[in-house]
Formats: sequence, structure tokens, C-alpha cells
Amino acid sequence: MNDDQLRYILALQHVSKIGDTTAKKLINHCGSAEAVFKEKKQNLLKIDGIGEIILSELYQSSHFEEADKELKFIKDENLKHHVFTDPTYPSNLKHCIDSPIVLFESGNINLNNKHIISIVGARKITTSGIAFCEKLIEELAIYKPIIISGFAYGTDITAHKAAIKNKLQTIGCLAHGLNQIYPKVHKKYVAEVENNGGFFTDFWSSDTFDRNNFLKRNRIIAGISQATIVIESAEKGGSLVTADIANSYNRDVFAVPGRVTDSQSVGCNNLIKQQKAHLLSTPLDVPYILNWQLENLQKPPVQKQLFIELDPDEKVVYNYLKDNNKALLDSIAINCNMPTYKLAGILLNMELKGVVRPLPGKLFEVI
Repeated sequence: MNDDQLRYILALQHVSKIGDTTAKKLINHCGSAEAVFKEKKQNLLKIDGIGEIILSELYQSSHFEEADKELKFIKDENLKHHVFTDPTYPSNLKHCIDSPIVLFESGNINLNNKHIISIVGARKITTSGIAFCEKLIEELAIYKPIIISGFAYGTDITAHKAAIKNKLQTIGCLAHGLNQIYPKVHKKYVAEVENNGGFFTDFWSSDTFDRNNFLKRNRIIAGISQATIVIESAEKGGSLVTADIANSYNRDVFAVPGRVTDSQSVGCNNLIKQQKAHLLSTPLDVPYILNWQLENLQKPPVQKQLFIELDPDEKVVYNYLKDNNKALLDSIAINCNMPTYKLAGILLNMELKGVVRPLPGKLFEVI
């Protein structure tokens, strides 16, 4: 997209009474943002849901004046941008009705890996919450997931740092323009994040810092991800908003349970109790529920391992699969008398040993 086309996109984004959903409707109807501004008002009013109030500010020259300023900032800072019609726009986010019409990026983000999860939670995260978050990312690292969070205090920065430690790509979704960093104390992590991913935002450099921005940016965190994981949360909090948005997008949500007496576990326990989230008790619950596979990883060639040592549980699973050719995970669990959370770990270890492999639909077979 050239600068002139981006200028029209920015101008349309600047119209306060036209949100992302309406902007996309106008662009899809007219063919481009430029065509929206050049279309006669009476024709725009014929579009379902478009009225006088929505269009009342459309033709003000100030939108282009501000768009020119932001375009200069984007060029001066050498920022990348992704319009919702571009092939570079995050595919998961593209399917969300209220996703931004344009995303701004700094860093080196690559979304080719489809294993994308967002990790959110309390800003005042407990030591046990930190430990679980770090263990979660460390054990999922074999799947090379992209870790999304909000670069805020507590859970967010814990997730970003753990991703970097495990050499995973991580993306911070910001609630402000790319001309600033909040909280300021996290500036020391910016370079590492940009070297291992980067930042996304739909806010301009001229946007005022506002608490409501954090709730608005949560739709990006939820929408860009395959699933959202809530590590800890009080009874109310922004992470619960993100979980609700993820549910509205028909995405999987996980929550880490805690003691009923722990204030920072109330939100997670409620999500599970209300069946709004999967109970997350072990990191292997994530690849099991999301049906992640290790097909792109290098595995030891089976023919070079003449004698593979299996522990007693692995032998039970191996013999069952050998007799039945292939079987569903739930069938294996029932017939081998093992809980699925335990079986998921056993199958992963057997897969790494090169004796079983996963198939689509949560099927497994002996190699």
C-alpha cells in the first residue's frame, strides 16, 4: 500500500464517529478508503446501518491534516503498517468483526507459526503465578509458539521475559502509540522484545494516554491469538475482559485454578466454574486441547533406535496402540485406565522417542 492510500486509511480512522466495524463496511462497499471520501453522501446513506450522525464529521479537512502528521511519524520512525485488506495483516485478527482497520508495528514480527497464544493475568502476580507462567512457556517451547501479551506489569512482562529466555517470538500489544512506552520502567525490555518479535498497536502517536485504551487493545490480544491463557486474576480485571473477548471470537480460553481463599484466583476459578475456560493444571493441557503437533520438529530416526526404553505406563499405551492400529486419545485413556492429563504427557514423551505419532482429530498410532 502506497503513502497516498495509507493517508486515506488514516483519515478514515481519525473520524471519531466511525469505528473499525463501520470503517470496514464503508471500505468494502466503496472499494477503498479513498473511494469512501469521494463517494456522494446520499449514496453512503443508502448503506445499511450508515446514518447522518455517523457521516456528520466525515468531510472535515482536519482528518487529512492529522493523517499527514501521523504519516510523517510512521515514515520518520520507519514503522510497518498492516491494513485489514493486506495479506500481511494477522489472519486470526482479520476474522474479528471489530479488529483495527490498520495495525502499526515495530520490530521483526513473523506470524507464519500458527501456534499463537496470549498470556494475561494479574498485574500483582504472585510468586506461584510467576513460577507457573515460566514453567508453562518453558514446556511449550518445543512447539515454538508465539507469545502475546500486553507489556504491562506482572503477568504480561513475566510472559515476555520467559518467551525471550526460551528463544521464542513474543509480541507486546500496546494501549498507546509507538512514540512511548508504558510503564516507563519496561523500556529496558523494548530492544529484546523487538529483536525477538515486536510491538503492535492501533493507536496513533497523537492519541492521549487513557485507561480505556487498555480495554480497547485487549481485543487485539484476544483476536490475534489461537487461545488466551489467564494465569491469575482477581474477581474483576482486564484479563477477564480479554477472556470474554476471546470467547466472543470463539477462541479457546484457559485458566489456572487456585485455592478458593486466594484473592488472585477468584477470577480464574469463576471462568472455570462458568465453563468459560478450560482448566489448566499442566502445560501439556494446552497442546492437547489445541491439537498441536510436533510434525515440523526433527525427531530421532526410528530405525537407528533398535532398543527403545519405555516405562511401565508407556508400555501399556504402546501395546494398546499396537493391537488397535490407531485410536483416539479419549479411547486410549479409557482402555489404559489413565486420566487424559497424564496420558497427554505420556504420549508426548513417546512421540519424542519416535514410537508414536499424532494424527488429525486427536488420533495416535504406533510408528
